[in-house]
Amino acid sequence: MSEVEYELLMDVVRTAIAPEPETDSMTRLFSFPYPPKAANDNHGAWPLIPFPDGWSAAC
Repeated sequence: MSEVEYELLMDVVRTAIAPEPETDSMTRLFSFPYPPKAANDNHGAWPLIPFPDGWSAAC
């Protein structure tokens, strides 16, 4: 077996045992057929409840 034939054989073997590229698991994890429903979906906005007189809030 010549060196060229050996190298060709080794290329075929490397190609055969090479790992297949993996798809990104995070892409599969977040691919939904429809958008997920929010955990706090209360079917509409809550009414505004004002603070009692004399109360205040700060963020």
